[in-house]
Amino acid sequence: MREFLLGLRLLLGAGRGNRVRFLLMAAGGSLGVCCLALVLTIPAILDAHDGRAAARALRTSAARTTSAPLVLERSDPHGSKAFTRIFVAPGTGKDTTAEAPPGLPRLPAPGEVFVSPRVHDLLRAEPALKGLLPGTEKGLIGGAGLTDPDELYAYVGTTRAELAHKGRSLTGFDLGYAPTPAVDPSTLTILRFALATLVLLPLGVFLSVCARLSAASRTRRLAALRLLGLSAKGTQRVNAAETVVAALFGALLGLGEYWVLNQVMSRTGLPDLKWYPADGALSASTIAICLLGCPALAWFVGRASARTAAANPLAARRTAVPRPPSKWGGLLLVTGLGIVSGYCVTGLTAHPASSDGPSALLVPAGVLLTGGGLVLTLPLLTYALARGLADRTRSLTLNLAMRRNEVEPGSTMRVVTGLVLLVYAASLAQGILIEENQVTRPDSPAQDYSIALSGLTDRQQHDLASVPGVRAHALTMDSWTDPRYSGSAVQSRATALVATCAQLTELVRHAEGCVDGRVLRLTDPDTAADPGVRAGATFPYRFQQGGRQKTLSITLPSAAIAYRAYDPSAVGGAAVLVPPSALPADARPASAQYVLTSDSQPDTVRRVLDGIGAVAPTADVNPIGVNIDGLQQIAVIETLLALGMVMGLAIGIAAFLVSVTDRAVERRAHITALSLIGARARTLRAVQCAQVVLPLGIGLALALVAGKLAESSYLVTGGGAVFWDGAGLAPLALVAVGAVAVAALGTLPLIGRRVNPELIRRD
Repeated sequence: MREFLLGLRLLLGAGRGNRVRFLLMAAGGSLGVCCLALVLTIPAILDAHDGRAAARALRTSAARTTSAPLVLERSDPHGSKAFTRIFVAPGTGKDTTAEAPPGLPRLPAPGEVFVSPRVHDLLRAEPALKGLLPGTEKGLIGGAGLTDPDELYAYVGTTRAELAHKGRSLTGFDLGYAPTPAVDPSTLTILRFALATLVLLPLGVFLSVCARLSAASRTRRLAALRLLGLSAKGTQRVNAAETVVAALFGALLGLGEYWVLNQVMSRTGLPDLKWYPADGALSASTIAICLLGCPALAWFVGRASARTAAANPLAARRTAVPRPPSKWGGLLLVTGLGIVSGYCVTGLTAHPASSDGPSALLVPAGVLLTGGGLVLTLPLLTYALARGLADRTRSLTLNLAMRRNEVEPGSTMRVVTGLVLLVYAASLAQGILIEENQVTRPDSPAQDYSIALSGLTDRQQHDLASVPGVRAHALTMDSWTDPRYSGSAVQSRATALVATCAQLTELVRHAEGCVDGRVLRLTDPDTAADPGVRAGATFPYRFQQGGRQKTLSITLPSAAIAYRAYDPSAVGGAAVLVPPSALPADARPASAQYVLTSDSQPDTVRRVLDGIGAVAPTADVNPIGVNIDGLQQIAVIETLLALGMVMGLAIGIAAFLVSVTDRAVERRAHITALSLIGARARTLRAVQCAQVVLPLGIGLALALVAGKLAESSYLVTGGGAVFWDGAGLAPLALVAVGAVAVAALGTLPLIGRRVNPELIRRD
């Protein structure tokens, strides 16, 4: 306790510079704690989303009872989001199981509608949506009944006659699990690992950097205390007391910063991710981790940084040459690289490794060991590089720079570590995004959307064809069959595709033999043909024209187009191509579908679905082969990964700025001494730049290699088609070059225009 109080007295009475250092440590620690709290709260936000989804989930029974209400659930895409409607018909008597769902005071009566706040706003902007919600709006659904503030959800009251054949008996709510979780549990494990690599690993380095500010001057001061009779352990405790108080103050400040951030972000939201302020509230475990974990880390770092002064105070006071860095960090790096390289090698064989079994632990362990090894190996690499170059170079600038790095390899490490980890983590994030895209992106390069023509006006058809991302449109119509037919054979049906040759080319993978203006038979060797659909067969197609029903008979010609459709496709089963000129201009075929096609990139699909929702909000849209819930889930994952990368970037830049500022203060005496013996400012700037840029270049090159190996091992075990991300190397190289440029610019403030000899006297 005596040493702790002594540390506090030194903290408060050691001059303005010491107080500035304390505030800098606290401010840096607060940023780290804010990021840590955000990472720890993300699972709680997702759990709150799933908890409300589980609480409102319908429990139904196929057994009909007149006393139980009937329910029918419908979920349709509105743009790229799901619009869920719960139709409820009241029971004929009181039933204790028919309680109100979360967020509602009671079940809606026939003709009543309860909607979410987002649907309430949409009804004003898109009046056509009222067709999906027959009835009068009676209120809003509370937050307890919605997964997020922007969810599209509604309860619609109706009669039992409407649900007589389709509804099920309602026995209650709360299934105990979310029917559609915000993030799949297996994917959530990967997401946690990604955030740990993107945020927590750089965060640990950043907090350590903050705890070791002014390391050289503090070491000399601690050595003086040791020489005055303080014990070795007491000296370590004095230093730890300063760092612990700064870390605790920073932790409290960081929790306050997170509270403000949560209030702001929960109201503005992130792309594709919204939550209520209570979802992101700080839990007791998060507060405990931040208030106990960060000071504990500062305690160990403070004791470790004071070990040299406590063990050999005379060497610290006289600035003796320090011992070479430990080689144990290299063992971690070699172990991690060995693991990830081994999995990369399996990708070259016929049987690549999978993510099952031991790989589920070995791959994350290899990635984390590689990242930690990078941090601990940088001092050793800096020392070896500096010693080798200093012995061989004849350049005064390079010799001065390398000798300083040889004496203080740890000082340079604190400056470059954050930038090195940033490049390493960015490479891993690329791999995770590639794997998620492989899992969710359709195998087909094209995406079709089928919309019932009966729900579209002529104006809407024209506008849908112009939606950004849509590259072609067409019409499919089924032939008419006689409902009074009583023959033994099944009536054959032929689907006609109304399109031009150019449109056909965009809709299918390959087409050969198309001639504009002619009715042509379509043959796909990958599709089993109906024996009744052959050349010479005639099929009737009905359509409305001028309020009258007419029939168009089409005989399949012998001339055919050989084509291959995408899988899946809205036009894969078409039997005949009909030019648009063959139909009257105002004809509206019965049982027809309006087909749009676009690229299958997830962002393109979302943009097209949003465009369709804006043009025809009540249309029945079928995105062929696309799961809207899965599309939303991927959007959430991409948002969280982007958030992790932004936090990692902020931490990396903060670590660099804090280290550069600290190094500028510590190096003032050395710069002044060199200036007084005749060194020019230009030479000193070149020396400072070389001290940082050369170790940083080595570290970034190693981070690029290690990052690509870690990324490839992750992709190999993921089971996708992409193992080697060659396209991602160029962006990472640009990031590395940018990091070197930023580091070079960051060294310029070290050299001032004025020389202050007082700094040497004080030293």
